[in-house]
Amino acid sequence: MDASSIIVTIAGLALAGFVVWYFFLSSRPVASAVSSSGGVQEVDITVKGGYSPDVIEVERGKPVRLNFYRDEENSCSEELLLPDFSIRRDLPAFKTTLIELLPQQPGRFDFTCGMGMLRGTLLVK
Repeated sequence: MDASSIIVTIAGLALAGFVVWYFFLSSRPVASAVSSSGGVQEVDITVKGGYSPDVIEVERGKPVRLNFYRDEENSCSEELLLPDFSIRRDLPAFKTTLIELLPQQPGRFDFTCGMGMLRGTLLVK
């Protein structure tokens, strides 16, 4: 191997390491739900190439309202799945869809698009 092959190999490994860190190991900001006067925890989530915010923290035993605004027409984001709560909803483009649930158990509950490519997490404390 000559010097240029070694440099390209090292650069490739460094780039692969960065990709793994960015997508799987980096910490994501957590959005806490805001409680309304009626005691409902509410979070606005924008769907555009992913969920923003994609990590949402709520308290158990209190009703939760997730407001999903789909700001795109990409077919991947047209369906929302919350399997742990038996929720499957269509998300119409450029409209807000309300998802209401009552988390009784603490834990980590994932939500995805219908294809499983877009991912988010509901953290119940």
